[in-house]
Amino acid sequence: MPDEELQRAENLEKILHSPSYRVAYKDVDFLSDPGLRPVRMQLELLKPEIAFEKHNIRSTIVVFGSTRIVEPPVAQRDLDLARARLADTPNDRRRKRTVARAERILAKSRYYDLARQFARIVSEYGQSRGDNEYVVVTGGGPGIMEGANRGAYDVHAKSVGLNIRLPHEQAPNPYITPDLCFQFHYFAMRKLHFLLRAKALVVFPGGFGTLDELFDALTLRQTGRMQDIPIIMFGREYWERVMDFRFMADEGTIGDEELDLYRYADTPEEAWEMILRFHQR
Repeated sequence: MPDEELQRAENLEKILHSPSYRVAYKDVDFLSDPGLRPVRMQLELLKPEIAFEKHNIRSTIVVFGSTRIVEPPVAQRDLDLARARLADTPNDRRRKRTVARAERILAKSRYYDLARQFARIVSEYGQSRGDNEYVVVTGGGPGIMEGANRGAYDVHAKSVGLNIRLPHEQAPNPYITPDLCFQFHYFAMRKLHFLLRAKALVVFPGGFGTLDELFDALTLRQTGRMQDIPIIMFGREYWERVMDFRFMADEGTIGDEELDLYRYADTPEEAWEMILRFHQR
């Protein structure tokens, strides 16, 4: 009899600690199962959506750009360090390349300040009367994204960061409104939230990630699958060197009318005027 009681007690202990006994929504292992992918994607849709509604965020301005274009003092520091290392081994090819790249980043570091200025203008206009219109949204990381979030922070305005889990973890920048900083696993859900409330997309110089987000928006506009918004490529000199859309039109792979899906700007004021004119049409 005592043996049976001991066995029952041991079995009950196993039951209470069995994964099957966990409440489903608290069971991280269960939620991480491959079969639960649709549920996880739905949660990534709903969590930011509920927060945006709670904060009464009606519309957004999305700012994309490189994580590597840092503010001028940081870019200068990195260049000085690269030059000091090269001085130790003047014939080192890799260190020469590092110096050359650091010089180019310093030349583009002004875009950090321009993104910051642009976000100030947008945030003061959109939130000056207590409204939450034209709230700045970025990918939440460093570089250009930090500059844009910082511009909103400068004028005590809300801004959003939509961060993404990466193999090399990307920490959020410190200027995002804490209640409006989100971490995503799925790029698709993140992209959806970028564009759901967008009134404009402003794309600063960037790399593969920036291009991915730019082409996603261009394709959706081309196919009429999203709202009509201006897509502004900030920094004509950079973007005309990176992409030749006129060549694509000449080759017949896009229509001439599709060249109107985007425009160029070189100052925060010019970009802002384009957005205002577009929505006053």
